Amino acid sequence: MPETPATGTAVKLAVGDPAPGFDLPTADGGRVTLEDLRGAPALIWFYPAANTSLCTREACDLRDHQEMFAAKGYRILGISPDPLEEIQRFAREQELPYTLAGDESKDVMRAYGAFGEKNMYGKLVQGTIRSTFAIDADGILTYVKYRVGTPKQIADLQAKLGL
Repeated sequence: MPETPATGTAVKLAVGDPAPGFDLPTADGGRVTLEDLRGAPALIWFYPAANTSLCTREACDLRDHQEMFAAKGYRILGISPDPLEEIQRFAREQELPYTLAGDESKDVMRAYGAFGEKNMYGKLVQGTIRSTFAIDADGILTYVKYRVGTPKQIADLQAKLGL
């Protein structure tokens, strides 16, 4: 469900919606699609920029709790608009054990409602909206959170996903 060009209305997905499809390059040189994630639950998180303080904290929180997600069958996928070289460096430096993908066109981010107008330091700008989605084995959204509060994200995921 892409952004509506005629009205400029931003996408807002909800629990129960089908996850929008995608095909993106990954930091390990491969590709990842929504179809690749079918058959098990997945956590998809969109972040603004690799190697920035909040994005690094979020990435490391997910890394440090990966076993908790894996115990429930979740695979983790991080997506940012960064060039692949930057994503590769981020994955290597932070020792991230899950897949990171690049969306330089921001098409996938727009399809999920994770790119658009946001408030940065009192100014409205266009950019990546820190967002997290959980999908079930059939590609249906089971958790949707826009404007993620990084310090509380793990506790919120534990409560909402029964981890």
